[in-house]
Amino acid sequence: MTPSELRAFCLEFNDAAEEFPFGPETSVFKVAGKLFALSALDGEPLTVNLKCEPEMAVQLRAEHPAIVPGWHMNKRHWNTVTVGQLPDRLVRELIEDSYDLVVAGLPKAVRLRLDRA
Repeated sequence: MTPSELRAFCLEFNDAAEEFPFGPETSVFKVAGKLFALSALDGEPLTVNLKCEPEMAVQLRAEHPAIVPGWHMNKRHWNTVTVGQLPDRLVRELIEDSYDLVVAGLPKAVRLRLDRA
C-alpha cells in the first residue's frame, strides 16, 4: 500500500476528513471530529497509528512484528502499524476496525447520521 492509497482508503469512510493539527507532515484522519488514523505519509517506513480493542491489540502485536504499541498514543488502545510489512488486506481491515471503534463511541444521533450517509 502506497501513501496515496492509504490516504485515499482512510477518506473513503462516511464523514472522514484529513486534518493537520500537528503540522503539514502528519495527516490526522477523523470521523465526526474524532481521530481514527494518524500517519506521516512521507515517512520511511510508512506507518499508521490505529485504534484497536485492547485484547486484540496484544494479540496482533504478538503475531506481527510490524505492529507495535502506538507511538505517542495510549498504548493500551492504539497500535503503530508498519504498512509495507503487512498484507494490504490486513492493513485495510485494521483501518476499518479503527474507524468502527471510534464511530461506536460517538453519540447515538451522530452514529445514526453516519449510517444514513
